[in-house]
Amino acid sequence: MAALCVRGRAGRFALHWLWAALFLVAVATRAVAAEPITVRVDQALIMKLPERAATVVIGNPLIADLSIQPGGLAVVTGKGFGATNFIVMDHGGAVLMEKTVEVKGPNDRIVQVYRGLTRQTYSCVSECEPRITLGDTSGGDVDEKSGIPTDYFNKTLTQTVTRDNQAMSAGAGTSR
Repeated sequence: MAALCVRGRAGRFALHWLWAALFLVAVATRAVAAEPITVRVDQALIMKLPERAATVVIGNPLIADLSIQPGGLAVVTGKGFGATNFIVMDHGGAVLMEKTVEVKGPNDRIVQVYRGLTRQTYSCVSECEPRITLGDTSGGDVDEKSGIPTDYFNKTLTQTVTRDNQAMSAGAGTSR
């Protein structure tokens, strides 16, 4: 084993450069590992899971959802605006992966129309058509005390739950 010995000012200079290089490598490694997954609301992203993945824990399933597919693939779906995380574990409970998921708004051309406290969103890809977006309201029933429309959110939530249940039951009938 060879030993390196440098004395005086040159030794301290070399030691400072060594520490700086080690620090930069550590910071760069953490930055790459901590890079979040970005997905848009109502869109999906396919990613590869680590070997031996058995369990996925979602921090907030109202923001993003993740479903494991055959072949070690996962589908990440943006459900609501914000950030959450997911953790992938093996059968023994060992953490194989932990990632942050950022869910952003739609990137298509949209127009938002405000009428007092109400907001409606339109998707204007080819022609402007109504689009259900989190935070939208409608001109239906209005709460007498607050003046905020009440029916739109509840109807949208009911439709979303119904759609999710139909998709889950359709997926349960397929063979893998």
